[in-house]
Amino acid sequence: MTRRSLPADVRLLEVPELQNLQMPFKTAVRQHADALIALPSSRMDIHLQRIADFAEKSRLPAIYPELGWVDAGGFISYGPSLPDLSRRLAFYVHEVLHGFQPGELPVQQATHFELGINLKAAKQIGLAIPPNVLARADRVIR
Repeated sequence: MTRRSLPADVRLLEVPELQNLQMPFKTAVRQHADALIALPSSRMDIHLQRIADFAEKSRLPAIYPELGWVDAGGFISYGPSLPDLSRRLAFYVHEVLHGFQPGELPVQQATHFELGINLKAAKQIGLAIPPNVLARADRVIR
């Protein structure tokens, strides 16, 4: 999504320096953020515990890009299956090693997505998860 396509009531809070996560967290609280969305980023992954702890402490519902965040205490995750992406990567490696040029290979998109829910985190922020949503989850942390 580009900034222009965001609804008027959605504001992006950028984190320019990951060493100083307190500043954007304080800004989110001061601006009465309703939720937190962590976008996929290897730079953010190393801080997943701090980010999940902040969201819980601030009682912010937060959605994360992969199941590892839910395992670390995050509330909910939805994103492509990492094992599935790894299998797709292995296909590309195999083809390149057998002489195909990377530019000749088809572009593939993720086809399998995983939903993870941490009920402990939901309870901490005061949210109840409907049974039909729990039934669809690939992983539920109780």
